[in-house]
Amino acid sequence: MSRKKNKSKHLATISLAVMGGGFVATFPFQDSLWGIILQGGFEAGLVGGLADWFAVTALFRHPLGIPIPHTALLPKNRKRIIAAIISMLENDWLTKESIRKKISSISFTEKLFHLAQNSLSGQHVRNAVVNLIQHLLYSIDSKKLAPIIAEELKLKLKDLDVSNYLPLAIDQLLNRKYDEKALDFILKEVDDWAKRDSTKERLGRMAVDALENIKADGFMQFALKSFTNIVNEEKLGNIIQGLIQKGVKSFSDPFNQNRQTLLFHINTKLQAIKSDENLALELNTIKEQMISEWKLEDKITEFVEQLKEKASSLIELPNFYEGYLLPLLSKALENLKADNEKVVAIESWIQNQISIFADNNHAKIGKLVEENLEKLDNKTLIDMIENNVGKDLQWIRVNGAVCGFLIGLILVGLKLIF
Repeated sequence: MSRKKNKSKHLATISLAVMGGGFVATFPFQDSLWGIILQGGFEAGLVGGLADWFAVTALFRHPLGIPIPHTALLPKNRKRIIAAIISMLENDWLTKESIRKKISSISFTEKLFHLAQNSLSGQHVRNAVVNLIQHLLYSIDSKKLAPIIAEELKLKLKDLDVSNYLPLAIDQLLNRKYDEKALDFILKEVDDWAKRDSTKERLGRMAVDALENIKADGFMQFALKSFTNIVNEEKLGNIIQGLIQKGVKSFSDPFNQNRQTLLFHINTKLQAIKSDENLALELNTIKEQMISEWKLEDKITEFVEQLKEKASSLIELPNFYEGYLLPLLSKALENLKADNEKVVAIESWIQNQISIFADNNHAKIGKLVEENLEKLDNKTLIDMIENNVGKDLQWIRVNGAVCGFLIGLILVGLKLIF
């Protein structure tokens, strides 16, 4: 830029020197026609070049350093020029409406999607995402989170109505034959109990006591006395023990009619429980009491800490990002791109936010330009303008000299003619 400026300056100076030299060189030829015509042309060119030199120089500084009125226009009118530039930017070139129109013509989502696709597999994004997840993971306070989870869990459990799940539980109980398993368990326990010697002795003693306490008259009293003299506690215990074991064995037989009858009655009772409102109410009351007294905070804290440790171990795996996270992010991005409604909503939101930001900060455009211009001293500002438009300004001087020369020739010619 400086070279072009210097070159144009030299050209303007040369043109002015040519006009001055030509004017001086024609003095010896004033008696000839061509000498008069050329001297008039060079004279007019010299006047035009000097006048344009004065005009161009007066824009930026005092010509020859002389403080002539109405010169050095740029330094004197700096404030007005800056204000005019700012006004032109804010009100003509970069108006709010033009900025909004430009924003609405830009497809931000397309650019964002393209940027995201190209960046997801990059090392910088990988490190940033992994570090962000680790930071979020470590920032979780288990002790503060536990009461919130416990409260929400209790509310959800309290909202569960046992009456809705009681029939399902009973159906599962019957489908899995827990009624038969429960009966077999009871029968086994009874059989184990009946086999014990202590049980036999206790049963015999209880039977003898019962016989002795029976009140009867006459022949019945005599028969009971005779029977108790024949049998003792051991024999009675053996008899009762055998009866119990025989009964248990018969009820353990899957094809035993008594067993089938008992299971039928159990099944009937269980079916009736499905619609038992009092039982459902009682179960709901027990449930709510248990939930209210349930201390979950410590368990949840421990559980959250275990989850954090497992998540931290997973994140530290070498292939965590490429093997787990990158496919999820890529798929989520593709799904988002395919959802035209969401894309339109995101695009509208981005454009609206940028427009609001531009509207709220529109005045700062002029302020920014003003601050940057105010940082420049007069010399730097003048050099900047001359570097950008100096070539055209210097050509004004050249054109002034050339046009003056041509006009001078015409005027001298007309003068000689008339």
